[in-house]
Amino acid sequence: MGWFLCPGISKKKPKGQQQIIKNHQDQISSSSEKAKVNALIDGNMEASKEGGSGHIAAHTFTFRELAAATRNFRPDCLIGEGGFGRVYKGRLESTNQIVAIKQLDRNGLQGNREFLVEVLMLSLLHHSNLVNLIGYCADGDQRLLVYEYMTLGSLEDHLHDLPPDKRQLDWSTRMKIAAGRKAIDNSKAVGEHNLVAWARPLFKDRRKFSQMADPMLQGQYPVRGLYQALAVAAMCVQEQPTLRPLIADVVTALSYLASQKFDPECQAVRNSRSGSSTPRNRR
Repeated sequence: MGWFLCPGISKKKPKGQQQIIKNHQDQISSSSEKAKVNALIDGNMEASKEGGSGHIAAHTFTFRELAAATRNFRPDCLIGEGGFGRVYKGRLESTNQIVAIKQLDRNGLQGNREFLVEVLMLSLLHHSNLVNLIGYCADGDQRLLVYEYMTLGSLEDHLHDLPPDKRQLDWSTRMKIAAGRKAIDNSKAVGEHNLVAWARPLFKDRRKFSQMADPMLQGQYPVRGLYQALAVAAMCVQEQPTLRPLIADVVTALSYLASQKFDPECQAVRNSRSGSSTPRNRR
């Protein structure tokens, strides 16, 4: 399957983001805002430690440190760009560590509260499939996030626009990490720009299920597994929110699918046998 209707990981988009405030009229002075951010983050960390969740480290950087790390945000250090700002590759002088630094657009949609939410969320979340937050900067009106650098690239790099010499992710690997087609892709044909709008009619016709599989898989997927994955996807895109499954149930279903072994070579043998066999005459 080439896609799944859950958000993927992309270096061009913020991770763990929740846009909870849309009104940006509550701007206050730079120094007091920085103090507010620092106090709330430090307070949250202390509360978490008292609750027994372990030590949470989010280092505070100055803008000068991050400017030096990216050589004043030189264009050749730019590795990604999205609606919330740009991402640069840099090296921290204090530790010599290679990092990814996201500089948020000061005129963008993300305000101070959203920035705080992202810092708090990413400081608390730790998972092998999530990039770790190293620290942040709230100097003046500058808002930056510092992540660990993904040497092998992001998930999106391995799913979309792969060069000919790179191997596509196989079915089993995709099911383990819920890989997906882009939710919005203007490079697609008219009618396919919006993933959900394009997919909904196809769910109603079983004969069209194969159209929702990534052509790059070249048919190397279990048909039964594809149908099961599409059943989960169809429930997730119900127009009525109350009809959608709980995320815990979605994870359980995907975990089951990921545990099923699939051998592409055996699948190819079965396909060749079924294609060459002569149908029996009906009596």
